[in-house]
Amino acid sequence: MIDPRLHIISKRLGGIKRIIAVSGSKGGIGKSTVASALALCMAKNGCRTGLLDLDLSGPSTHVILGAEGLYPKEDKGLVPPEIHGIKYMSIIYFSGNNPSPLRGQDISNIIIELLTITIWGQLDVLILDMPPGISDSILDIIRLIKRMEFLVVTTPSKIAIDVMKKELRILVELNIPVIGILENMRTKEFSALPDKISDLSIPLLGSINLDESIEDAMGNADKLIKTVFFGQLEKLFIEQIKDSRYA
Repeated sequence: MIDPRLHIISKRLGGIKRIIAVSGSKGGIGKSTVASALALCMAKNGCRTGLLDLDLSGPSTHVILGAEGLYPKEDKGLVPPEIHGIKYMSIIYFSGNNPSPLRGQDISNIIIELLTITIWGQLDVLILDMPPGISDSILDIIRLIKRMEFLVVTTPSKIAIDVMKKELRILVELNIPVIGILENMRTKEFSALPDKISDLSIPLLGSINLDESIEDAMGNADKLIKTVFFGQLEKLFIEQIKDSRYA
């Protein structure tokens, strides 16, 4: 029997022009910070923007944006609260700060439920903060959301790059559109990443330098917007922002 919620998901997402999944091969590479900052970039530049934290085991975008104390409103579903011009939804509205030791079908049901009950309305872009790596969660999200484009984040670490390449090969095999690769936390003047991904037909969008001021900006969007990290990200994605506004 087909789950009736699957039909509702397509209706909930029907008013969204673009869906960008920010993904990363491993934890600790700044994926959630990139997703949060990209959502801020989009909203700051006039895009109707949503952010959905789908990292069920380690949601953190609420900490980055300072979203504590905001809650969705019920209206034949859940209307996301708005913070800094971003419509925001996360598993934390259901789990709080408690750990979520989920397995198998439980993970699928939670993802389906989040996508079913959230009323996004009309958006230029919805940013998804994805779980790390390629897991059941990722494969479920790919199955449920048909119009996703992936932005894949890595660091200069050899381990992170090696795992990222495996993720990219899977995305290519599944015919999932990939906007490109973003190198985060670069510490050297010149990036070695182009040589390491030369065997892939995926563009390198650019690199963002390691910015030690990021930690002090966590929870304060006004500070985050003033960081070197944010400025470099905004510069790299200005064309994506324009595309999202006028698509």
